[in-house]
Amino acid sequence: MSNATTRFTGRAELYQRYRPGYPAGLAGLLREECGWKPGDCIADVGAGTGIFSRLLLQWGYRVLAVEPNADMRALAEAELGGQPGYTSVDAPAEATRLAAASLDGICAAQAFHWFDAPRARQEFRRILRPGGVVALIWNQRRDDAVFQDAYEAFLRTWGTDYDAVRHTRIPLEDIERFFGGQGCRVATFANGQRFDREGLLGRVLSCSYAPAPDAPGFPAMRAALDQLFDAFQQHGWVQLDYDTCVYYGELSD
Repeated sequence: MSNATTRFTGRAELYQRYRPGYPAGLAGLLREECGWKPGDCIADVGAGTGIFSRLLLQWGYRVLAVEPNADMRALAEAELGGQPGYTSVDAPAEATRLAAASLDGICAAQAFHWFDAPRARQEFRRILRPGGVVALIWNQRRDDAVFQDAYEAFLRTWGTDYDAVRHTRIPLEDIERFFGGQGCRVATFANGQRFDREGLLGRVLSCSYAPAPDAPGFPAMRAALDQLFDAFQQHGWVQLDYDTCVYYGELSD
């Protein structure tokens, strides 16, 4: 999207604090199914504030964190910049400026839906070594609980362009087409977050489609969110449950 690089400007700290992490089970999948080995060079494309880059470093990989948004990149650099194996790259997914055939793998965690998929595919094929595996990862909210449904309805009501930018707008066929003729494999892990009242507000404001505190619609949105929290909280908390979905494979012809 034309404003994909800038739309999280001013939200980086909220993103860093309130977005969900990723299940520990991903470490085994990347090692056993994707064939990534400690010491391998992995590009985390659309790395944002470094939520997934941090895990990749903990799991022993060398990480090239590719992120075009200056606010998000600066937060990641502040936390991870001193760690061995971490390199920050100011570039978009479609033109990473990385060397050809230099990577053992590529991941995009909660980011691929912002890419120009055909151009990103071409770039990924250029920078991957033969046999390199791509992993596209999303935390996808579950829809099997009353609060989850009510929260979804809230976002549809108050999100400025929610339906246009949410990652689930990308059909599975398009993801499989990105991987090429052999398609991709899929794995799912359980994940979740628990929020108090202020935490739920922070989670909403971390989204690029949420009205900012200085927007005309913010007071009404805040009041609606308070009503939602009061209706579903238990002992001062609400729970958001996710399926962490991983689409992985080689980019075949």
